[in-house]
Amino acid sequence: MRFHFRVHGNAGFSDQSTTAREGETLLALAGNPNVGKSTLFNRLTGLHQHTGNWPGKTVDSACGRFSHAGRRYLLMDTPGAYSLAARSDEEVLTRDFLCFGAPEAVIVVCDATCAERSLILALQILEITGNVIICMNLCDEAEKKGIFPNTDRLSAKLGVPVVPMSAARGRGVDAFLHAVDNLTPGPPRPISLPAAVETACAPLVSLLESREIPLPPRWITLRLLEGDADTLAALQKQLGVSPEEDAALASALQLSREILHIHDLDAARLSDLCAASAAAEAEALCRECVRKSPSRAALRDRRIDRVLTHPVWGIPVMLALLALVLWLTISGANYPSALLSRGFSWLGTLLRDVFASLHAPPWLTGALLDGVYTTVAWVVAVMLPPMAIFFPLFTILEDLGYLPRMAFNLDGSFKRSSACGKQALTMCMGLGCNAAGVVGCRIIDSPREKLIAALTNSFMPCNGRFPTIISLIALFFTGSGLLGSALSALLLTLVILLGVVSTLLASKLLSKTLLRGVPSSFTLELPPYRKPQILRVLVRSILDRTLFVLGRAVTVAAPAGLLLWLIGNLRPGGVDLLQALAAILDAPGRFLGMDGVILLAFILGLPANELVLPIMLMCYLSQGQLTEPGALASLGTVLRANGWTGVTSACFILFSLLHWPCATTLLTIRKETGSWRYTALAAALPTAFGLIACLLVRFLSMLL
Repeated sequence: MRFHFRVHGNAGFSDQSTTAREGETLLALAGNPNVGKSTLFNRLTGLHQHTGNWPGKTVDSACGRFSHAGRRYLLMDTPGAYSLAARSDEEVLTRDFLCFGAPEAVIVVCDATCAERSLILALQILEITGNVIICMNLCDEAEKKGIFPNTDRLSAKLGVPVVPMSAARGRGVDAFLHAVDNLTPGPPRPISLPAAVETACAPLVSLLESREIPLPPRWITLRLLEGDADTLAALQKQLGVSPEEDAALASALQLSREILHIHDLDAARLSDLCAASAAAEAEALCRECVRKSPSRAALRDRRIDRVLTHPVWGIPVMLALLALVLWLTISGANYPSALLSRGFSWLGTLLRDVFASLHAPPWLTGALLDGVYTTVAWVVAVMLPPMAIFFPLFTILEDLGYLPRMAFNLDGSFKRSSACGKQALTMCMGLGCNAAGVVGCRIIDSPREKLIAALTNSFMPCNGRFPTIISLIALFFTGSGLLGSALSALLLTLVILLGVVSTLLASKLLSKTLLRGVPSSFTLELPPYRKPQILRVLVRSILDRTLFVLGRAVTVAAPAGLLLWLIGNLRPGGVDLLQALAAILDAPGRFLGMDGVILLAFILGLPANELVLPIMLMCYLSQGQLTEPGALASLGTVLRANGWTGVTSACFILFSLLHWPCATTLLTIRKETGSWRYTALAAALPTAFGLIACLLVRFLSMLL
């Protein structure tokens, strides 16, 4: 079986198989979510896998290479998993690689602050291989909480090396590397099960021991009795025939099932029993090997949680934090945005002089400067400052450990909508970029709820929509100045809250119609509060998020700018295409409280939401190129001169919040769902909400 993952190297990354080069040792890195796997991976390989303080950060796998003491290793960082009884796509990926990917050793990263939970996965991995090293990570945080694991005693109990570590600070890494270099292959360590289960397994285990099978016979027997299809397929590949076609194997399997039936055990109850046995053994190990004493840090976390996750105060505190982040973003983005606009304007003038000195034809100057350059400059000037402020602030909340608390607060609302509480985390990612939010939906276990989260993520306004919404709020509702910024942040918070409510309504609608099903259960870990690492926050938020999203927007904006210039300047038969298209859309636009130019701008702005406002100005001013609002004496003057009122602005803001996603997000949804039908639904659903909202505002304004 071959596995394909994202493999990093010094020159970037590319898709390759995980086959180790000659002389390399293949190591698998496994563990629960949010235990520091990616931090250890980065420290060993020197690469920069994204790390964070909430579960489910690693939704992809990465490979890296490192050397020590003359030996070379290929390290696979698998997605976080709580159990090898896989429920999510990420846990399936981890389980399949550990069981069938043939790693020569497995490094299990455990959380010293919650060893009981982490050791469950370690015990399950020890069932399939004895070539294991356990890294008891986060020992520094455990000590602050009064938790002291005795790693020597735990190592003696498990029969494998157990290394105390704090990967973020580099403590224990040398001891870990020494353990890797000197790892001695050992036998698997089975989890103790009731005598009835052992009796039922005996016939099949005895038969499989006589066959050449790479995995332990007892582990395969338990998975077959649980009805695991992946294990069945792997066994069939090893044997060359299906178990049903192998008479001896089929007979032994039937006998084992009959013994289970005698003891009133079916596949589901056997699976629960295996999980319970692993949990009980992990708990017993911790009683013997982990000493706990009260600590001020643990009491402090509980006191903070009493406020942040309070049934009454949790939601208001969440909204206040969101309003503060938005206010800082709005207040801080104005000056650098204006500075960038002036810089791009100066550079544009310089480029125009260069083109003139080269006697470039007018069509080439227009296409490259008025089309491509002006569009890209507008996108960068508008998007970069808010992202450079919003993403670091958002990452600080993430590093603090607040995002899982937000999901906890909203879990009840999502449960009533037949959706998953983890969707709150993907919604937060959508505030930066809806495409990133859609990819983040992989952390949701249930395929149905994962699909609901992906289809509704665009109800959250992305960074490309923020600048336009903020500008219109300031122009028509709040004004400028310090008080105006505060009021703008408050109104923008209400707009985002409307997006949350719309997400819940849409999730409920989908769960009761096209995506009916039973809501699933899930484990939501509340990580400890941690002091943000400011330097890492800045580097990660700017490089991993800001520049990544900006680069994708520029890639889309450049060809879009050329297309817009062609539409605005080509006049077949003397017809102005922009004005003609706007005239066609004028009647439906006015019916929705807007006009034809606004609808046309939304349609032509499909490549990137940042283009909507400049396209409108291009049409209103009858120019053949995009116009930056910063270059105008007053944006409000232009809009009001073209019939804009408070109602028009309100309808525009609502439709900007609730309309089809950008092209990048739609393509991401297509990739994640593998269906054009669901992609079309993801575009139609928010648009329907937007049309209804605009009609309500228009008719209410007529009544009032």
